[in-house]
Amino acid sequence: MNDGSDADIAGRNTPKKRLLRGIAVQTAAVAAAVHLLWAWPRLGSPPDARPYFFLAGSALAAAVAVATLRGGEYRRLYALGAGTLGAFLGGFLAWHGTDAPAALAAEPLAVVAVIVEVVGVGAYLALYRLAPPTSVAVERRREDEPDEGKEDGEEEEPP
Repeated sequence: MNDGSDADIAGRNTPKKRLLRGIAVQTAAVAAAVHLLWAWPRLGSPPDARPYFFLAGSALAAAVAVATLRGGEYRRLYALGAGTLGAFLGGFLAWHGTDAPAALAAEPLAVVAVIVEVVGVGAYLALYRLAPPTSVAVERRREDEPDEGKEDGEEEEPP
């Protein structure tokens, strides 16, 4: 939680980052659910490989959502989130090509997917821009971990 320390204020728990993280997590979870809803009834259709890719992509999107919610402030994670949602969006456009507007009109799940993917990519890219470099995030994490071999509240002796 926010204890008012400088690292916390400049770190992960600013209100802007919390809002963006919430949006990113929700959009990744909704995109995963929408793709599962589309893919599940179509499994076993031999000429179409999309359901299997959607299952794998949904699992990745769900894992990224959980890591975004529970993990540290890592640019690589945010890039993976934007890339996963962007791959769904790019794949839709590549698959349907110039018929993408007609495909959107015919499939309500596709409309939901495109909207949450666009919003999610934006949220993950904003988080990426606001996050510190990975080396800073790793150093903060090391500082937050208690030193091994010391009791709680025990001070380090000067050399």
